[in-house]
Amino acid sequence: MIPEEKLDGPGAGEESARLQEAGSVRKGSEPLAQTPHGRPQSRRARVHQQITKELRMRTGAENLYRATSNAQVRETVALELSYVNSSLQLLKEELEELNGSSVEADPPGSEGITVPMIPLGLKETKELDWSTPLKELISGHFGEDSASYEAEIRELEDLRQAIRTPSRSEAGLQLLMAYYNQLCFLDARFVAPPGNLGPLFHWYDSLTGVPAQQRALAFEKGSVLFNIGALHTQIGARQDRSCPEGTRRAIEAFQRAAGAFSLLRENFSRAPSPDMSPASLSMLEQLMTAQAQECIFEGLLLPSPEAPRDCLAQLHLAQEAAQVAAEYRRVHRTVSQPAVRDYVPFPWTTLVRVKAEYFCALAHYHAAVALCDSPAAAEADSPALQQAFLGLAATSEPWGAVLPQGQEERRKLGKAHLRRSVLGQEEALRLHAVGRALRRVDLLQAVLAQALQRSLAKYSELDREDDFLETTEAPDIQPKTQQKPEIRAPSFSTVKVTDIFHRLGPLSVFSAKNCWRLVGPVHVTRGEAGFGLTLRGDAPVLIAAVIPGGPAAAAGLREGDYIVSLNGQPCKWWRHAEVVARLKGVGDEGASLQVVTLLPRAEPPGTTQHRPALGGLLRNQECGWETPAAARVSPRPFLGWSRKAKRGKTRGRLSPQP
Repeated sequence: MIPEEKLDGPGAGEESARLQEAGSVRKGSEPLAQTPHGRPQSRRARVHQQITKELRMRTGAENLYRATSNAQVRETVALELSYVNSSLQLLKEELEELNGSSVEADPPGSEGITVPMIPLGLKETKELDWSTPLKELISGHFGEDSASYEAEIRELEDLRQAIRTPSRSEAGLQLLMAYYNQLCFLDARFVAPPGNLGPLFHWYDSLTGVPAQQRALAFEKGSVLFNIGALHTQIGARQDRSCPEGTRRAIEAFQRAAGAFSLLRENFSRAPSPDMSPASLSMLEQLMTAQAQECIFEGLLLPSPEAPRDCLAQLHLAQEAAQVAAEYRRVHRTVSQPAVRDYVPFPWTTLVRVKAEYFCALAHYHAAVALCDSPAAAEADSPALQQAFLGLAATSEPWGAVLPQGQEERRKLGKAHLRRSVLGQEEALRLHAVGRALRRVDLLQAVLAQALQRSLAKYSELDREDDFLETTEAPDIQPKTQQKPEIRAPSFSTVKVTDIFHRLGPLSVFSAKNCWRLVGPVHVTRGEAGFGLTLRGDAPVLIAAVIPGGPAAAAGLREGDYIVSLNGQPCKWWRHAEVVARLKGVGDEGASLQVVTLLPRAEPPGTTQHRPALGGLLRNQECGWETPAAARVSPRPFLGWSRKAKRGKTRGRLSPQP
């Protein structure tokens, strides 16, 4: 992952702006954050390799210990096992320190005290040479002079170089999505001929730093989509959540991140790196949903955090806090599964447990405030208040069904909730102290200590000298929320791009899924009844019919040909009316036309020998799109690599694009 401190170093923003003004850097890119291969990432990969080696040695030693009956051998093996376990512990602590920076400790500009969030580091990649494979495809399949497309290839390479170090801002997101949309165009247009699988894409795992490489363009698309989700998490973690606008932006960012990981999980399988496996993506989706739910709860506290709240509002806050705790407990169960626990940074697992305890304790605190600072008995009889209290506690006890009317009963039940709140906050502080990485996050300790002191102060108010018997046990708080986070896919449609290689022609014809033959130029003269042909369609214009015996038939034009040049001018992108007007305007000398004739495929449709775009990628749904030169469109963001069998599956979990 990209160390966050390198993205915002002293003077980095001014230097990046100067380079952008000079025209050498794309907007949304941070060139000063670029490293040949980040030292933390390479160290992380090295530590993982050493851990794997030590684990293999331990497994072998354990097998030998169980197999031998020689006391001296068993003693030697036991000593070796102690050394291996010590080495493993040191390596895990080193890895924990490397991963410790993945917790956003102090969002810049934040004035209030808020719980830190977990941002995800970006996948790193090596430089890529697009020139060789694309020139071979342009000259071999499209029959064009590849040298004339140097500018387009250079533009694509510059765009990819820029997305290696995107800025943590909306401009960085737009840069990544623009490159992703260009990959969709590449996927729709180019097919690698047999024997040439295209460029080799190198990406490093975001969680472990382990390198992975494939020749499939879908691996590139999936990695870029992963970075779009990861960048959303970084933007969300950096928001100032002490104000309503910052909280709203954080919620939106985490929802978008969850949508990116969900889209990736639903369209990819057999990923080559652990961070893009279905189990890891499901965990990341749950984690971002939990963080969005946490931001929703924080937003409810913002209007007047110090002002007294009525009983009904406190009951709702208790349930909202319990909902956040339930979300983090679900995340913790997921990160504890064997499929992901070996890859998830230990500080993440610890922080998730800390948050689960913290928000559970917070739910009991708000329930206690609702009981002890409640209104008069007459107001307590209101149906709304009774209904809220009825849904508050998941218990069959009498006080879980009816709001206690007597002040003494409320005090005792409130005190029981405070007791659970204090115990929960103490457990959260204990877990915080256990993790070496979290111990350095002073802000988190301040939040936990402040919550504990507030619960203890409230408990002292309710405590009496004659409370010798603590018989009341507080029930669990039933999770409930008024605003469930939406899993929203990244807004690709808001980033308008033009196909870099649009000069090759409209995708409906000039893509590698088709084969064609260039005919002409042929000279066609005007007869008494015109040129003897019927035209239809736009970009390119189709010869729909040829009159037998007419001038067009005599010139060798056939039905189904596409006009690509008229009197020496390329007209692949011309509209029907423009071609007709030019033909009507020619004199008795006639017109010179170049056409392409589509050829049948060399292999039957559906054969496995027809290789997809740039190395093993299933053809995307963008292939039939036509892209006029003046129009700027965004291709649909489907991946198409190892797509799962249920193509007709409704993605109901993704909300509509804004």
